[in-house]
Amino acid sequence: MNTEKAILEQAKADVESKGFLDIDLDPTLDLFAAIERLKKEKNAVLLAHYYQEPDIQDVANYIGDSLGLAQQAEKTNADMIVFAGVHFMAETAKILNPSKKVVIPDLKAGCSLSDSCPPALFKKFKEQHPDHKVVSYINCSAGIKALSDVICTSSNAKFIVESFPKDQPLIFAPDKNLGAYINKVTGRNMVLWNGACMVHEIFSLEKITKLKVRHPEAKLIAHPECEEPILRIADYIGSTTGLLKYTQTDSAQEYIVATETGILHQMMKASPEKTFIPAPPNNSCACNDCPHMKLNTLEKLYLCMEYETPEIIMEEELRLAAKKPIDRMLEISKAAGL
Repeated sequence: MNTEKAILEQAKADVESKGFLDIDLDPTLDLFAAIERLKKEKNAVLLAHYYQEPDIQDVANYIGDSLGLAQQAEKTNADMIVFAGVHFMAETAKILNPSKKVVIPDLKAGCSLSDSCPPALFKKFKEQHPDHKVVSYINCSAGIKALSDVICTSSNAKFIVESFPKDQPLIFAPDKNLGAYINKVTGRNMVLWNGACMVHEIFSLEKITKLKVRHPEAKLIAHPECEEPILRIADYIGSTTGLLKYTQTDSAQEYIVATETGILHQMMKASPEKTFIPAPPNNSCACNDCPHMKLNTLEKLYLCMEYETPEIIMEEELRLAAKKPIDRMLEISKAAGL
């Protein structure tokens, strides 16, 4: 403890002179133990997305996809919510918990899908379809949520869309691939905003096909944010949590996984006897990581908890407007048993 205290004092001095992200921590510091101590001392809960690095997943209080994380954020009794994910996820936690401090390890951890839908442009798009209700995927900014009638996740999108009468015209934003998939499985004809996730659009159909030839017994499982040609050849399509559960209950021993590679950590922990192969992207990289998710590190997480910064701050008018469609999503999900 004395050693950690000395390291912390030096880190504080570094903050004053160099800034938060330039701190060099002593490599002998046990970050796992330090984070566990901070969780207790500050009555903090650590929520982590499946796409975080394995070390962060292993130290989290709860690991999940967007729906699960929103549900956990809604019911937590912690004084501080530490969100190991991307910015829109921490925003959602703040929307649901205005009196709690919400912090994120790296404020620059954004989202290519969220960025593809600027609120000002979407507002004009919405005005062109005045009789339409708006269903927005949770991977969007608070500004987009405030312009929406209901939020959805990949876990509950089908249920959310089907909660509207069939003759009610809908806009789906911001992910065109998820929207197209939901149109297909529900028989709807929603108007789609032209947004996409850089992680799920980069998979190579050619490389996956060759991989399936080399692994004929492997099943291809894919997130519905993937492009249609990938979904067309998938053996199973589901949310991040859905993919994880499928690999636990399905009888196959090999899987080609078309989503961000962070989920493989939980898959391997749950089914160590099975083989999980990350689906190859159409670039020179061997795997498919989200660069925004991977901005968070164990070191940044420790510093974030110690200094309680960067903090998510939000104007109350925006928070209240964004909360209504999230509350509606949570109500529908609860009624559907999700």
